[in-house]
Amino acid sequence: MKLEVVVLPVSDVDRAKAFYQSLGWREDADFTIDEGYRVVQFTPPGSEASIIFGTGVTNVPSGSVQGLQLTVYDIEEARDALLAAGVGVSELFHDETGIFHHAGTAGRVPGPHPDRADYSTFASFEDPDGNGWILQEIKKRLPGR
Repeated sequence: MKLEVVVLPVSDVDRAKAFYQSLGWREDADFTIDEGYRVVQFTPPGSEASIIFGTGVTNVPSGSVQGLQLTVYDIEEARDALLAAGVGVSELFHDETGIFHHAGTAGRVPGPHPDRADYSTFASFEDPDGNGWILQEIKKRLPGR
């Protein structure tokens, strides 16, 4: 099995589309089936999994998806690219446990992981509806990943 699609709840499809276009994500589809059903799909660069949003694709409240994770090789470069696109991005942080980040902003320690350990440095941002994304820096994956 492979994760293929994550459905995002948004309140304004065209605003969300413009946002993800501004990130340089590939637009895979924009199908308007009828007035109550529109499906838009984007894929982040280098990813096999995509996001879908639209009208009539989910009943979940807009902005309620949190903790979506994007892995990057160079988190400072990725953060700078988001800032250049006009996206509000947090400063770099690591978790107080040195492991995976806590929910929300709990346990965040300012700055990159002291050893710059893979899987341990993060930054966060939101789309216009408040769906939450996390950047995670990974330069060398663990065996088998």
